This record gives sequence, structure tokens and C-alpha cells, in this order.
Amino acid sequence: MRKTVVRRGLAGIAAVAAASALTVAMPGVASAVGSPTGFGAGTTGGGSASPITVTSGSALVSAMKASGAAVIRVQGMVSFTGMQDVTSNKTIIGVGANSGIQGGGGIDVDGATNVIIQNLNFRGGSDDLINVQDSSTKIWIDHNNFFDSADGALDIKRGSDFVTVSWNKVQNHDKSFLLGHSDDNGSQDRGHLRVSYHHNWFAGSTQRHPRVRFGNPVHVYNNYYQGVTSYGVASTVEAGVLVEGNYFENTNRACDLGQGDSPAGKLVQRNNTLVNSGACAATGTVNAIPYSYSLEPAATARTNVINGAGVGKIA
Repeated sequence: MRKTVVRRGLAGIAAVAAASALTVAMPGVASAVGSPTGFGAGTTGGGSASPITVTSGSALVSAMKASGAAVIRVQGMVSFTGMQDVTSNKTIIGVGANSGIQGGGGIDVDGATNVIIQNLNFRGGSDDLINVQDSSTKIWIDHNNFFDSADGALDIKRGSDFVTVSWNKVQNHDKSFLLGHSDDNGSQDRGHLRVSYHHNWFAGSTQRHPRVRFGNPVHVYNNYYQGVTSYGVASTVEAGVLVEGNYFENTNRACDLGQGDSPAGKLVQRNNTLVNSGACAATGTVNAIPYSYSLEPAATARTNVINGAGVGKIA
């Protein structure tokens, strides 16, 4: 597979991240699989903590809220209601392809650091499915499936920072990935909201893949947009978004500048493929990406995302 290795710097910073691997785990593997590339590099979650397995929503909520490092294995589809907090130094990982959260519940990463959420199905949330907020840092959201929430699939906001969102699949969903919740929150968000979105599959979803406020740079690369009915990426108030190596197929508009009442941000686009899709609008310059990464040709990324995104691919 031909890949282009791209290196960027911010004021001479060299943050070289390990590649996010499509590793096939042995049965019973407890900890997260692979490691994140991008702004979330270095996230270890529960690390080598002895794993616990939960089979009910109440057990999962209790384990997420407990203090200290933990590796929490979710077995089967569990149910709880409302947004439930997870504390720092946690790995939450589904077992196989049929584990996750349903019944209206969602995970709230609220003022936490070093959290991994991996290999889970999220269905039918009454609010957001995952919410990252209040200056949470070092977060990795990887290889999950998102379905039919009443609000966002994944919202990242309120000064959160250093997040990687990779190898997820969003299906038949309206508000997918919001980054920055309000045009009036610049005092908290400026200099933060740095997120890498790569190798995600947006299948028949509507908008916000992502919709960005204030974050600069935000890196959107090697994703597959399939049948997106409104827009793919939107750069709005004071944001700077690099959109590269993505495959847009049957997408109404690949990229927007501004959205709703939010003014246009900056967006740089390059090496994207558009098939039966509207243009990727671009303007201005974006802060440099401060890490090394491997950029695949858009067509190669499409194939790899189809084969590798979502649950049941890594363990």
C-alpha cells in the first residue's frame, strides 16, 4: 500500500505519534488495541490494570465512575439512561462485535484525562452518545459504531483538547461529530479543541463530520463520506481545519465555510476525491500539524475504511 508520510511542525515541536493499528487481538485481550495517531497520541487509558468484565448497565456505570485506573470490558449490549460520567485513566472496550450501550444512555467524559472508548455499539441515545467536555484531555475514540441518537453521536467541547477520533462508523445519523458547542465560548476554547479525525466512515449521515468552532489546527484525513445528505466538514468561527486525503461519494457538499449563524472559519483542502459530490469550499491558511502521520491516497483510504472501520475489527 503506498502511503505518503507527512511531517509538520508547530514552532519547532516534533511530536511523532505511533500508528493506529488494525491489530487482530487474541481472544480475551483486555486492554485497548493499538495506539492512537494524531492529537490523542500517548493516551493509554487503564493501561495494564487488571481487567474487569461487566454485563449490565449498572455495573458499567459503577466501574466508569470509580476512581483509579481500570480496564472495563463490556460483554453484550447493556442498558442505562442518561449521560453517565467516566473518570480519568479508563479503558472501556467492547468484547466482539455485539457489545455496547443502548436504552438511551451515553458516556460523559467530563473533566477527565487519559480515556479510551473502543469497539462499542452505541444505539438510541436520548441525548449525545459520547460527550467530551470541560477541559478533558488525552482521549481516544476508536472503532465504535454510532446509530440514531436524539442529539450528537460525538460532541467535543468546552476547552477539551488532544483527542483522536479514528476508525468509527456513523450510520443513518443526523448530528454526527460536533467540535465546539457555541460561537460565544471563545474564551474557553481558543487554543484548545485540537482533534484528529481519521479513517471514519460516514454512511448515510446528515451533517457535522465534523462541524468545527475555534479549534486550529483540526485534522480531518483519510475518511470515507458515503451518501452524506447535507455537508461533510464545516469550518466556522475562528476554526482552522485541514481536510486531506478523504473520499467523498454521493455527498451533497463536501466542505462548507460557516454554518447556520456561525461565520466562516478557515479551511485548507488537498488530495481529496469527490465522486458525484459538491465542492469542498476552502479559504485561508491553517496552523501546521505538529505530528508525523501517514497519508493514504483517498481511494486506498476508502477501501481500508470499508474493511476496517467499526466494531468487531480489532478484537
